[in-house]
Amino acid sequence: MIYLDNSATTQPFLGVLDTYTQTAERFYANPSSIHSLGGEAERLLEASRQRALSLLGVEEGTFLFTSGGTESNNLAIKGTALMHMSRGKHMITTKIEHPSVLESFQALESFGFEITYLDVDEYGRVKPEEVEQALREDTTLVSIMSVNNELGTVQPIEKIAEVLRPYPKLYFHVDHIQGYGKIDIPFEKTKVDLCSISGHKIHGLKGTGALYKRDHVHLFPLHHGGGQEKDLRPGTENLPGVVAFTKAMRMIEETKTEKRFTLHEHRDYVYNELEKMDGITVNSPKDGAPHIVNFSMPGYKPEVVIHALSERDIYISTKSACSSRAPDKSAVLEACRVKEEIATSALRVSLSYSTTMDELQSFLEALKEVRDSLIKTSEV
Repeated sequence: MIYLDNSATTQPFLGVLDTYTQTAERFYANPSSIHSLGGEAERLLEASRQRALSLLGVEEGTFLFTSGGTESNNLAIKGTALMHMSRGKHMITTKIEHPSVLESFQALESFGFEITYLDVDEYGRVKPEEVEQALREDTTLVSIMSVNNELGTVQPIEKIAEVLRPYPKLYFHVDHIQGYGKIDIPFEKTKVDLCSISGHKIHGLKGTGALYKRDHVHLFPLHHGGGQEKDLRPGTENLPGVVAFTKAMRMIEETKTEKRFTLHEHRDYVYNELEKMDGITVNSPKDGAPHIVNFSMPGYKPEVVIHALSERDIYISTKSACSSRAPDKSAVLEACRVKEEIATSALRVSLSYSTTMDELQSFLEALKEVRDSLIKTSEV
């Protein structure tokens, strides 16, 4: 099997699975219980929180442990909107964000909030100066992803943060779900007030994730009752999931240090080989994230290509996994103003640190076979 859909989800590290099982077996008490077993669980929870801060490279702030990226994004966006709507009801994002971000903003529009959706260039990149131009006195939040989940475009987060630095009452949220463990952002030096991370994108477990927030950030909770997670995410903590998530953070950081150059080389190899192939258009930027390559086969439906490769035990995807069942064209590529035939035939290959060169060569050979077969079929 050749699995090249790591932007949708990753195979859990064995160490993460072991950590989850061991924590569930030993620390099963409720961290809110006042007896000694509850105290042990609470200490482990807080130790995990501090460990996560250290792994992100920050000294100030806290981690709110959530069920994953979607919840983290919703809490950051809606929590900001509801807490600060007396000061302003204007927010800024881009047209190529993940559905959990875009649909959160669309929901807020139905309650009278005004959202500015920034345009992007042909590779999905937003210009920092356009972020600044969109700012208003009543702007409360700017939300921009670090890495686009379809194209792998890396946004200029540090430059945008500098643009926003003179506005202390304005929050900057970064959806770092595709970026964490792949690209570096110096959070300690960068004005990022809120940051979303998902466990299953970094070889952790589904149903785990976190929202980092700086101490000065005040959010309105989406749920009420119990007071857990600083009153912002109540409910009995998923302690085994939290510890496993922190373990995944540690392991992905170690793996990145060890294999980052290999991942870049593998991505460049796929990118260059696809560029050479007739009948294929590469949509990702050359300087994109080291694990995503988006390409199109104009004239052929993506699902036909995906199914043909699946029959060969090779797995790639189209669009975001959260919207891949929708039959319409890629909204991300549409925002990049590409031709209709490109936007409706896009495919995505996403690598992990464990992807091998042999696997990539086999994928490319199989893709050529599928392409040639489709061409012959269409000529009949």
